[in-house]
Amino acid sequence: MKAFITGINGFVGKHLSDFLLSKGFEVIGTDLTDGFDGNNKVKYFTLDILDADKLKQVMNEIKPDFIFHLAGFSSVKKSFEQPELCRKINVIGTKNLLDSVVKANINPKILIISSADVYGVPESVPIKETDKLNPISPYAESRKEQEELCRKYPKLHIIISRSFPHIGPGQQPIFVASDFAKQIAEIEKKGKEPVIEVGNLEAKRDFTDVRDVVKAYLFAIEKCKKGETYNICSGKAYSIKEILDKLISFAKVKIKIEQDPARIRQSDIPILQGDNSKFVKQTGWKPEIHLEKTLKDILDYWRNNI
Repeated sequence: MKAFITGINGFVGKHLSDFLLSKGFEVIGTDLTDGFDGNNKVKYFTLDILDADKLKQVMNEIKPDFIFHLAGFSSVKKSFEQPELCRKINVIGTKNLLDSVVKANINPKILIISSADVYGVPESVPIKETDKLNPISPYAESRKEQEELCRKYPKLHIIISRSFPHIGPGQQPIFVASDFAKQIAEIEKKGKEPVIEVGNLEAKRDFTDVRDVVKAYLFAIEKCKKGETYNICSGKAYSIKEILDKLISFAKVKIKIEQDPARIRQSDIPILQGDNSKFVKQTGWKPEIHLEKTLKDILDYWRNNI
């Protein structure tokens, strides 16, 4: 079976490609960068999903059985700085991908990765798929529009994942757990002043280990119903302060905390906690990696990469 991953050089893409290879898939991937720095068994194409013609050529050549559409503009903070680019990548890029499938006259199963941010500030938690969408950032708006676009292709076998925050080793430090872990590793290894700069610590997020998430993505594409949308999440919410306190408890030195106004988002959602019962009932998936192990692995990653 051929699996095609867009955005394969990203955080989730590398984990997903390793997992699919371990399951015996032939893995083909694309990204903007020259060369893939993951497993050499992956067939790699340097490709911008905004380049519709090249995307059509690649799709026509590989004709995959499964498509995991991970390529996207993923930073809420940066979406306020570059709203048009965010929309282009997440909406037009997705349109180019779906058009390329139509042009290649194939019918693969396609997993489109949306985001829990489309819910905005929830009226109640845990959040269900049927709850109102109320995006409050350009990023969230782009994901909502991406979902609406998918419904214009009723003949394609599309499944939408509303993914809640996922963390793990290898994630960029623009995301909170990785940011804190990198700062701790720099303090330990570089003798940096033992102070961690933080933004809003009160927000609560439903975190899942990326290694559980990529298993969920395979379950989704194999077992979920065409045209349906599913929350992929742990069902538990932790405050950012709990994440920070746990990481600091692993540190080898004593660390102080200071709030940095620049790290506070323009619009923060107080709590994102999902109801994963629809997905669990359909697939039997459940997260297996405990948060404590995830955080230890993130910190060890930065200790080994600074």
